[in-house]
Amino acid sequence: MAYRKARTSSGKSPDSTGNQGKNPDPSGKERRFFGIGGSKGFAIGEVYEFVRETIDHETAELSTGKIEDEVERFLAALNRSEKELKKIERVTTRKIGRLYSDLFQAQIMLLNDPVLTSNISRRIRTEFKPAHLVIEQEFGKYLEHFLNSDDIFFRERAADLHDIKERIIRNLHIRKLHSWVPEGTIVVSHHLSPADIILLSRSNIKGFASDTGGKTSHVSLICKSLNIPIVVGLGNFSQKAVSGNRIILDGNQGLLITDPKEETIDEYLKKRECESRREADDSILAHRHAFTRCGVRISACSNIDFKEEIEHLDSTGSEGVGLFRTENLFLDDLKPPKESVQYEYYLQMAEMLTPKPLVIRLFDIGGDKLIYSPIKEPNPNLGWRGIRILIDVPEILDAQLQAVIKANIHGNVDVLLPMISSIEEIEHIKQTLDRHYHHIKANFHEPLDKPGVGAMIEIPAAVELIDEITRIVDFISIGTNDLTQYTLAVDRNNLIVQDLFEKFHPAIIRQLHKIITTAQKNRCRVSLCGDMGSDPFAMPFLIGCGLREFSMVSSDIPTLKTIVGKYTVEECELLAAECLGLSRASAIKAHLETFVKAHETC
Repeated sequence: MAYRKARTSSGKSPDSTGNQGKNPDPSGKERRFFGIGGSKGFAIGEVYEFVRETIDHETAELSTGKIEDEVERFLAALNRSEKELKKIERVTTRKIGRLYSDLFQAQIMLLNDPVLTSNISRRIRTEFKPAHLVIEQEFGKYLEHFLNSDDIFFRERAADLHDIKERIIRNLHIRKLHSWVPEGTIVVSHHLSPADIILLSRSNIKGFASDTGGKTSHVSLICKSLNIPIVVGLGNFSQKAVSGNRIILDGNQGLLITDPKEETIDEYLKKRECESRREADDSILAHRHAFTRCGVRISACSNIDFKEEIEHLDSTGSEGVGLFRTENLFLDDLKPPKESVQYEYYLQMAEMLTPKPLVIRLFDIGGDKLIYSPIKEPNPNLGWRGIRILIDVPEILDAQLQAVIKANIHGNVDVLLPMISSIEEIEHIKQTLDRHYHHIKANFHEPLDKPGVGAMIEIPAAVELIDEITRIVDFISIGTNDLTQYTLAVDRNNLIVQDLFEKFHPAIIRQLHKIITTAQKNRCRVSLCGDMGSDPFAMPFLIGCGLREFSMVSSDIPTLKTIVGKYTVEECELLAAECLGLSRASAIKAHLETFVKAHETC
């Protein structure tokens, strides 16, 4: 698939009138389309539809005389692909640092994988098949595993694998890389790759919209780093988009508005002005401690995926790492990392953060069968995953706990246990940790503190056991995303039932109140690390329940510090009591919105 510029029926470029084969809504009626907000922010501008050219492939069997030419054509395509990726890697490093440029380095390594390249070359020679057909089949084996996985991480990484395949096939035909679009437009596409985002962002793009993708996909994460709004998961919106038409993109709500009315545009212009003032206030407050209007201290830590993120935490006013997701380290080579590799990684993090805390969540793996078993479970999300795998595969658990213990030379490292559903699971991990700690301490060259142990509260069973759990752990962390998913029996990544994923459902807010108040009663530290902690409407309710520790995306921390200063604890407690008495999510949301708007200063 090669890129082509969208063209109008008159042959003019899309930034002037429209898009070939499409007509704007003749009524000019404002329409709204909902997806997923991948990166926050607003944009008002003209659509540029970014499309890919369909290439007609030769499918006939190759003659003997063309076999070696076809192999050479494949190897040349690999070479061109590598040069492109190295260019993109350099641009990425320059724009947002090494954090995401490593993604393209990983793609380069795959291009140079001797097993993959030799398999494709061998099959071209022995099966007399055209290169593009063999490439499709070889990559298809991996893509099938990834796309059929019930783990959102793997489904979203499948997009990266697909991009490599498409790049090689495009380069078989020596098609030019399309990396320019009209400045100041909003790019709409069926699918956007990380490379697309990096290269197109050089054209001062106002925003991106994609039919595919998720909140944690690489395109969303890169847009956050670039501070460009993006809406993903729009289904088939790109089929309705008309290049040159006015559009509003709202990355906060995951919303696109086509043919917006003048009053809607005015509303968003005011929102943007208000946002600018708020950002200015946030930057002032970022390096101060957060207090409610009545002087109660609220702390805010960061959720991170890579150690490279630590160097940026100070600029947001983060007070440490409340959740380090270790799965990316585990999945780098699709096999468990060695203890020595983990130790070096965790130690670097602990030293960069000290004396601030580092909470390391044990591998929350599972849902995919690429690593552990050839058997496909009927429902992996309710199967062998998280703490269950760690207990059943002790070599993975042992290596990680030993690495964490050795890395705790500054006494600022704790461990967090994922997917806890029973007391026995916690006791097993604590006993294993104690055994390793005493052995390591006796043989270690310097004093070591034992890491504290925390439990993720993200399964309804853990909520029912919250009194017992908070008596035997040092802290708990509430994962509102999974807690909502499991309580409501709604897959948050399933577009068919996504509207039923309601964090303000009465059952959810009552669970949160029970968790927080029980932890406080048992003098157990409690933090919240799910998306709900960044929601400005949820924040006063959570404070009213007694929550004083948040862990969130670093970029949301300055906003939290601004917001909490508007409320007194007494006001928040009254709000929480009123919400807990309501039996409909719509009524709860309306009540929270009324409260927040009454305290708006912008």
